[in-house]
Amino acid sequence: MAWVVLVISGLLETVWAAALGASKGFSKLWPSVLFGVALLLSMSGLAYALRAIPLGTGYAIWVGIGAVGTAIYGIVAMHDPLTVGRITCLVLIVAGVVGLKVLH
Repeated sequence: MAWVVLVISGLLETVWAAALGASKGFSKLWPSVLFGVALLLSMSGLAYALRAIPLGTGYAIWVGIGAVGTAIYGIVAMHDPLTVGRITCLVLIVAGVVGLKVLH
């Protein structure tokens, strides 16, 4: 169960990161509210998951999911550049996350 919560919390990190950008420095109400709710849920889920998953492993996986998810969101929704270098780096992050899970 802790792993499922950790993955969902990592996905929520993507949500709060995207909402933070959309809030334009907290000047827009609804993106700011979404940021706060997603941040609270993401951190709470991480805290719950870390009861059963070692800190270094759990935090690295949470950050990795959030970083890759946010990068994909940026590419798809915000038209961030898609380059071979970016794809390579994202694949390396995913490989690291998978490696941490496998070696846990």
